[in-house]
Amino acid sequence: MTDLAELFEIAEAEQDSHRKIQIRCCTAAGCMSSGSLVVKEELEKRIKEKNLGDRLEVVPVGCMKLCGFAPLVDVSEETCFQQVMPEVAPEIVDVALGETPSNKLEICDRQAPFFTLQKPVVLENSGKIDPERIEAYIAQGGYRSLHQVLEDLTPMAVVEEITQSGLRGRGGGGYPTGLKWATVAKMPGDQKYVVCNADEGDPGAFMDRAVLESDPHRVLEGMAIAGYAVGANHGYIYIRAEYPLAIQRLEKAIKQAKSKGLLGSQIFNSPFNFTIDIRIGAGAFVCGEETALIASIEGGRGTPRPRPPYPAQSGLWRHPTLINNVETYANIVPIIREGADWFSSIGTEKSKGTKVFALTGKVTNNGLIEVPMGTPVRQIVEQMGGGIPDGGTVKSVQTGGPSGGCIPADYLDTPIEYDSLIKLGTMMGSGGMIVMDEATSMVDVAKFYMEFCQCESCGKCIPCRAGTVQMSGLLSKMLKGQAAPKDIELLEQLCHMVKDASLCGLGQSAPNPILSTLRYFRDEYESLVAGNTD
Repeated sequence: MTDLAELFEIAEAEQDSHRKIQIRCCTAAGCMSSGSLVVKEELEKRIKEKNLGDRLEVVPVGCMKLCGFAPLVDVSEETCFQQVMPEVAPEIVDVALGETPSNKLEICDRQAPFFTLQKPVVLENSGKIDPERIEAYIAQGGYRSLHQVLEDLTPMAVVEEITQSGLRGRGGGGYPTGLKWATVAKMPGDQKYVVCNADEGDPGAFMDRAVLESDPHRVLEGMAIAGYAVGANHGYIYIRAEYPLAIQRLEKAIKQAKSKGLLGSQIFNSPFNFTIDIRIGAGAFVCGEETALIASIEGGRGTPRPRPPYPAQSGLWRHPTLINNVETYANIVPIIREGADWFSSIGTEKSKGTKVFALTGKVTNNGLIEVPMGTPVRQIVEQMGGGIPDGGTVKSVQTGGPSGGCIPADYLDTPIEYDSLIKLGTMMGSGGMIVMDEATSMVDVAKFYMEFCQCESCGKCIPCRAGTVQMSGLLSKMLKGQAAPKDIELLEQLCHMVKDASLCGLGQSAPNPILSTLRYFRDEYESLVAGNTD
């Protein structure tokens, strides 16, 4: 049974084993698709050929954030290389030993705004530790927050700490996390569950996947703390099958945590028992909705049901169930470690902490960023993202995925926070942020998201099942030049009907991309129907 003294011993042993110079090579899925594994093999081959194993080691790490310039290789905090090809890997080994890099190596500027304007909280270990070694996580202070709550805090004190932090759910809705935990904690019954929603399905979103691939133990520890706080002894991670690397690393992390006594029975010699299982989804976007997710875990078809009762009251197998997403759980450890006041000092009055975004689209620097709440959209797109390539102009920034909307260029100074984005007709969502340039057709954008929602509708309720088809058809009609002016009015009426009458969040938010583009880019719709008669 692991105790605190053993954690310190593991951490010291891990630090002793890393007295060598480390060459960190990204092995997240995005980097691997760019050839990082071959680069890693070439680095290891060079070290072996030169008998440098006593001085150098290659450490496979998670996401190093600047995904659009992968593969990335770190030699030190100051020296990083991007777009590394296997043939230059031997030279990186020489650079690690002190030699000057040649112009064959492309230097990644760690002092660029993309990196310096970030505030890593959730991503503090990302790109720094080997995600497949629990010892690496423990060496960074891992599982000490869990020990702290079991040793020093009552369950309600933990709930109060999370409440005081001001953390809101990072899955899209922004519901106060402490309030949700308090509701589950107050529910009667001996059996409760903790569920991690890792069914990240928004086009262009890869935040949760990157966290799980880079720092899986952070999420496991956060779930265990949540289990203690609400009185649950079992957890489930619901993750889509399209994330095989994240699944593999989660399975390994759970096995390692069990072997160390950090999951299972009598954790840290306390009465607290907590286990975690993985459930793999088939990739249905609707299963990101809580009740559909529960149905899928139970072995049924992933369709939503009316609420109330809410999962906090009657969820998995009709027991009280806490459901948060990956990023929400990943915030728990630093909140316990640093305190609620520290976390609430970051961000704005109503949106505390940081937010992780997948910055993609027509922007120079594509990748994973974490910024304080309240950061202006312009700073993210123009400074961190480097703006549109070749000096182009930003036309719009889409946030919130299929449930969100488009922010026009005139509103780029809007701060990133829940309420300000809702006022613009969009939402935070789970953290997708897609930049569009002047060549982008906003009607095309609306059509893309409507087709996505149409395909992903479970079909249970008529407004969503039929409404998405009709809205998609009207958009197609407009883009083909076959629509009349009255079709714009009909489209708006359909949007409001689907929004008001659909059963779950998928249908209720499906019209958002259309409504936001009609609000800010109505002239594009009108130009498509100009001159046409009924």
